[in-house]
Amino acid sequence: MSIIISDVEPRVQYTATAGQTSFTVGFEFFDNADLKVFNGTSLLTFSASPTNATQYSVSGAGQTGGGSITLGSPGATVNDVITISRDLAIARSTDFPTSGAFQIASLNTELDKIIAMAQQLERDQKLSPRVATTSSSSFNLTFPDMVAGKVLSANSGGTGLEFTVDASGLLTAEANAATSATNAGNSATAAAGSATSAENAKNAAEAALDTFDDDFLGSKSSDPSVDNDGATLADGALYFNTTDNVMKVYDLGNTQWKQLVPTTSQQTNIDAAVSNATNINNVASQISPTNNISTVAGLSSSISTLASMSGLSTLAGSATAVTTVANNLTAVNNFADVYRIASSAPTSSLNAGDLYFDTTADELKVYKSGGWAAAGSTVNGTSNRFEYTATANQTTFTGADSNSKTLAYDAGFIDVYLNGVKLANSDYTATSGSSIILGSGAAVNDILMIVAYGTFQLANISIKDLTDTPASIGTAGQALVVNSSANALVYSNASSAEVYGFEQYYNPSTLVRTVTVVSVGGSNKYFIDGVQQDTLDLYEGNTYIFNYPSGHPFKFSTTSNGTHGSGSEYTTGVTHNSSTQVTIVVASGAPTLYYYCASHSAMGGQANTPTPGSNAVRYITTNQGVDNITESQYANFDDVLFSASGFVFSINSNGNLIATI
Repeated sequence: MSIIISDVEPRVQYTATAGQTSFTVGFEFFDNADLKVFNGTSLLTFSASPTNATQYSVSGAGQTGGGSITLGSPGATVNDVITISRDLAIARSTDFPTSGAFQIASLNTELDKIIAMAQQLERDQKLSPRVATTSSSSFNLTFPDMVAGKVLSANSGGTGLEFTVDASGLLTAEANAATSATNAGNSATAAAGSATSAENAKNAAEAALDTFDDDFLGSKSSDPSVDNDGATLADGALYFNTTDNVMKVYDLGNTQWKQLVPTTSQQTNIDAAVSNATNINNVASQISPTNNISTVAGLSSSISTLASMSGLSTLAGSATAVTTVANNLTAVNNFADVYRIASSAPTSSLNAGDLYFDTTADELKVYKSGGWAAAGSTVNGTSNRFEYTATANQTTFTGADSNSKTLAYDAGFIDVYLNGVKLANSDYTATSGSSIILGSGAAVNDILMIVAYGTFQLANISIKDLTDTPASIGTAGQALVVNSSANALVYSNASSAEVYGFEQYYNPSTLVRTVTVVSVGGSNKYFIDGVQQDTLDLYEGNTYIFNYPSGHPFKFSTTSNGTHGSGSEYTTGVTHNSSTQVTIVVASGAPTLYYYCASHSAMGGQANTPTPGSNAVRYITTNQGVDNITESQYANFDDVLFSASGFVFSINSNGNLIATI
């Protein structure tokens, strides 16, 4: 057995997560017995089939790069310290013959073991006391015999070690130091108590002074809005007004300053009010109980407006018309509900027959059981076509289409096609006249085609009354068609024999996957749309978009665990759009893939790349004899139909082939 001995320390240590069983051995070893495994300081036992966490199995013996050990169930508990060390016996196990063939393999094995033994000695030396490489002293130390009650110290010459210092003296010194520390602590506590008392007295005096300063604000020339500290005024606060020479008190309930005594001018006014008490009482009698003065005052604005109006006489002459409108107010209000003018369709108070003029589309619309529709035809002519290119998961299509035409239709007179397949009425909602809402979101770059039909009603006339038709009726089964000169109508056969060849094919889709990261048992794992390390089916031809956290780069490989498993990144059809999104277009014949985190091991899973089955159909016709179908084309058809010309084929929601003419 010949392996490469890596330049690594033959000892590794891990702090375990809850339930962790597998631990990597990052150095080489020759036999399972060469390893010692500890949980903390407890030596664990080797077993080929471990039954509990005190036993372990080994893999990778005799391999370059090392291997791993696996604990028995239930594994380590959280924060267990697992130490793995190589403990190779320092002995020579092979002797070479003095003659004969030179045993290269045995020599390599012996050299490998010698290097491994040297690594063990180097490891043990690192775990032992030693002099620093940069030390200026040269030591030749010999440990003296042990002496009870003494501590190890350097001798007086600094040339050796001795046991002479009495350990009891060190203990006494330690006790004395502790007593001194306690006494110092008591003194500090007493001093702190005195300081606290003095501080409390000072704080009490300052608080009393601050309270007085907040209650009496001193002299000011006008009413203050805050106290001397800039805080809210207290109820009952006082100050002397130097402008009016009066004391004022603050009424918090009414948030106003009130004078304790009136000024000279205020006293004069009070005396005047007393002398006019009779007149004041007369006014009061008109306020209670009739309150006539208040009533008139409340109508002052109306009285002024009425007085300024110049058309009162005209209004009086129209009294009969005004009375008629008042008697029919319900009908007037009802008209306001029935007919409205707006830039978008009303959504409330809707009844069949309601009208509104759409100022955006510049047309009159009527409310029907299916929603708002043009009072005339929305489509000018027999039909109008609209085409939209979908974004991922798009459901609502409205406004300008790919040809800058704004969608408009009459509810119930519309056909909707997705990628050429006509949709059933249950697959979409078309009631607004301006938008189509799919029941399921379309894929990116799907083509949605809408055919809106004009609404009109033909008069019941005879074919003989038409002036641009042949003079006589054609034969049975014939129809009116344009002649070869394209200048008149003639009777001709309604259809011709036709060959329809059908081919099944796969129409690829674009799908979006959401990738999250969740800690499971202390280790991060990828979750694909909520499923842990889901095994994916990435169908050939499809496009898949993965959105993932920026801290866990999402990549593909043909090797399990990617670069962590000695593999490389798979890049065919892969585009990294950003630090949080990657797109893969699965190539034809793509191998089985594995998704993984570029920064962390053991997070990903497998991605199969199956060949998809057909999900769409297309057909080729002879186009009423204009086109030919070759023999090779015919041989490749999945099915063939011989019929009259003019058929249009589609697949309904149940997957059935539908033919219409």
